[in-house]
Amino acid sequence: MATWEDVRRIASGLPETSEHPSYQGAPAWKVRDRSFVWERPLRRADLDALGDAAPDGPVLGARVPELGAKEALLADGPAVYFTVPHLDGYPAVLVRLDRIDLDDLTELVVEAWQDRAPKRLAEAYRAGRQA
Repeated sequence: MATWEDVRRIASGLPETSEHPSYQGAPAWKVRDRSFVWERPLRRADLDALGDAAPDGPVLGARVPELGAKEALLADGPAVYFTVPHLDGYPAVLVRLDRIDLDDLTELVVEAWQDRAPKRLAEAYRAGRQA
């Protein structure tokens, strides 16, 4: 089970990442002013759309590289990943934070960061991890 402290630790450990308040003061992590993961409180329209499937725990929003990646996560891990109509057509997933393990959370956050980071910064990060 992951926590907001896990998200904070993983995201803050990535180059040029900063934490900023976003929607209603919820934390969001950015690389050079581009959000890659954020706390995503469910709104009334989300709760109405999800019905009984709406999670009652913490929800993380995460950018993914493309809609195909989003669809793959949703298909492979429906107990962890979900979406709402507000995100239709947008490359992001919502995550039941209390159901994702730390390895999967780390992979998700790092991939979201790589997607949003400037190309050279992401390449330098990947090169440093392979060395």
